[in-house]
Amino acid sequence: MQLIPSKTPKVIKQLFPNYIWDLSANGKKKLYLTFDDGPIPSITEFVLEQLNQYNAKATFFCIGDNIQKHPKIFNQILSEKHAIGNHTMNHLKAWKNNLDTYIKNTLDCQSVIQEHSSDRNTQQLFRPPYGQISRTKFNELEKLGYKIILWDVLSKDWVQDILPKKCTQNVIQNTEQGSIIVFHDSQKASKNLTLALPEVLDYFTKQGFVFDAIKL
Repeated sequence: MQLIPSKTPKVIKQLFPNYIWDLSANGKKKLYLTFDDGPIPSITEFVLEQLNQYNAKATFFCIGDNIQKHPKIFNQILSEKHAIGNHTMNHLKAWKNNLDTYIKNTLDCQSVIQEHSSDRNTQQLFRPPYGQISRTKFNELEKLGYKIILWDVLSKDWVQDILPKKCTQNVIQNTEQGSIIVFHDSQKASKNLTLALPEVLDYFTKQGFVFDAIKL
């Protein structure tokens, strides 16, 4: 994963145009923060606190098993008007699981999302763990009504041998209007996340940007 660029090359977006890499800002200074792998105690709550300070909205791609373990935090995400996406039930790798297993795991996560969100979550956003997806899995997910959300910018907050300053630079140097940006509200990423996220929020807010949740 360290070899994946912080900025998704245009050629990759052109090769895979059916995936959502960024969103049209229609001339507005709007950005889309996303957080993968939660909800996790303390860490997701830290993220929500930071977002509140800047009146920022975001999209959380949640693991179904974590929703079941921490429903109160999941409910807090919803109550604070952030968007929710599906990140599978158990963070499955698409390239190591067959179609039936992968789709079932995704649907299991969706059931948990709906169980805990009632009618407050009508979107079907999906981000494949590790960014791994295949044509057959994409086709099946599309038939089921999912929008596949990838990214324009990676903070690389999960990488253990880089400093938080580098995560901040990854975002600030590569972000533009309409960028979808990836952070992780996970234990593994917490060291970098807790220092980089406040700096990113502060920098772009001062530049006149608004952070919004993904709405398709």
